[in-house]
Amino acid sequence: MKFKTLCTIIIILGLSLGGCGGSPVTSTPTESFAVKDRASLIIGFQASNATAEIVESVFQDFFSPEGSLVRVNGVDIQVFEYETPEAMEQEAAQVSSDGGSVGTSMMAWMAPPHFYKTGRIIVIYIGSDEKTLNLVQTVMGSQFAGQ
Repeated sequence: MKFKTLCTIIIILGLSLGGCGGSPVTSTPTESFAVKDRASLIIGFQASNATAEIVESVFQDFFSPEGSLVRVNGVDIQVFEYETPEAMEQEAAQVSSDGGSVGTSMMAWMAPPHFYKTGRIIVIYIGSDEKTLNLVQTVMGSQFAGQ
């Protein structure tokens, strides 16, 4: 009987200590989890006490995947999810540092563009709302291109 109780205690301790230690799984400023795709991006926004929902599909000629228009606290951002991180990086490399062109396409944005990338996604926010910029940066990290 004592052996059975001891085994149970060891198993419980092992399970409870299993999540301790190690390094964070993310490079985002929140350090709570890694944003790698559209689903984890939405979870990241919600974990930051924001509302986030997929509204509709969006297309940009300069990115190969169909994107999603995601409404975050009433503000629209565009999310493009790739099959692999390498495919995402290949297309992200085509974006100029100021976001004024992507590959051979010259842009005439209605407001300042902001491009973010992580995992398998590229996010575009067109605008200058400080709360939105801070929220996207909190969840995704710093922009890689834009104004």
